[in-house]
Amino acid sequence: MKKIAIFASGSGSNAQNIIEYFNESTTARVDIVLTNRKDAYVLERAKNLNVPSHVFNKVEFYQTNQIIDILANNKIDLIVLAGFLWLVPSNIIQQYPNRIINIHPALLPLYGGKGMFGQAVHQAAIANKELFSGITIHYVNEQYDSGDVILQVKCNIDTEDTADTLAEKVHVLEYKHFPETIEKIIKSI
Repeated sequence: MKKIAIFASGSGSNAQNIIEYFNESTTARVDIVLTNRKDAYVLERAKNLNVPSHVFNKVEFYQTNQIIDILANNKIDLIVLAGFLWLVPSNIIQQYPNRIINIHPALLPLYGGKGMFGQAVHQAAIANKELFSGITIHYVNEQYDSGDVILQVKCNIDTEDTADTLAEKVHVLEYKHFPETIEKIIKSI
């Protein structure tokens, strides 16, 4: 059975969805949740689902190999970023080439890059009168939101949409497509 590590910085609704999806799988399971915030609600979700977690700081992440050691000790096959806001350092990317994926709540390259996450993405799409938004699942490289695209799925932006209603549409796409895409990738490893 393959092992997945999830990195998240916030509430963890995507992380929970992925954990629950793979609880029913014979292909893979989520082995650990890692976060850069000790107050992230993802920790509570992981605990409730009996998934171990680890909180780290900037020094651990950027200036040591502690995270690589944790991943290696857990024999992680795939790293999934689910609402993780820090740029992944090159030592982790080099250790896991084409084995780190991210989901972004827009159709990249639109509305990507540093600072473009959550409501900021949806507000920008609406302010620019875009007709569509959606999700992009992509491989992670040394730059924000610029790795090779794995999957894009779009949704309409209606004239009455707000950032909140657009976020709801995007979440529906995330919850459906992210676990399925992870499963396809993990089967190919």
